[in-house]
Amino acid sequence: MIRALLETVVRLKNPKFALDPAVSNLAILQLFWSKTWAWLRGLRLIFSGQWSGQIFIGRGVRLFNTVNMRFGRWVQLEDHVYLSALGKQALELGNNVKIGAYSRLIISTTFNNVSGFIKIGDNVGLGEFAYLGGAGGLEIGADCIIGQYLSCHPENHHFDQLGVLIRHQGVSRQGIKIGENCWIGAKVTILDGVTIGNNCVIAAGAVVNRSFPDNTVIGGVPARILKSIEKTESVLIP
Repeated sequence: MIRALLETVVRLKNPKFALDPAVSNLAILQLFWSKTWAWLRGLRLIFSGQWSGQIFIGRGVRLFNTVNMRFGRWVQLEDHVYLSALGKQALELGNNVKIGAYSRLIISTTFNNVSGFIKIGDNVGLGEFAYLGGAGGLEIGADCIIGQYLSCHPENHHFDQLGVLIRHQGVSRQGIKIGENCWIGAKVTILDGVTIGNNCVIAAGAVVNRSFPDNTVIGGVPARILKSIEKTESVLIP
């Protein structure tokens, strides 16, 4: 009974989902218990006007400037996530977005030069310990799967004035845009001014400092194109 109920709920998001036989009923009960508490924690957002009734908040989650946040349905913020929406535009999480534990999403880090936004599309899964800055604007397209320790930095410091502290020389901001249906491996770093096309794969540990087109596999330090992903026609086998 409980297994069938869980499969029914998950299939609302993933029609192909089926529980592995190795998953015990006890494990399913523990999952329901933790998600129930996460849903109850999400009720606090009703006071900021951002509550949709389908937000699940883990232990130790902190939210700053919630009036500038927008949440879709079935959003999951795992344990100790920190969201800061201090920006000229909003921090937006689409439907079915999952933010991994200990991740930090911060639009602006300063109160004297506020700018930027963070926008994450539907069905994006972000791994643990990510750091996503949004000062120059950060957009991640729908259906991306992202490994642990992703870092995105849409801002650069000027440093060409000798005799002037770098922290006093100002910054430049171009923004980062990641397309839809991308797979980003663990410990990838993406720098300001980069656009990643749709259907791309970025290998673990890559440092991406320039833009890449659709349908490419990217890797290395600095990142380069490793191969193109060619479209293949499905073949029916009798």
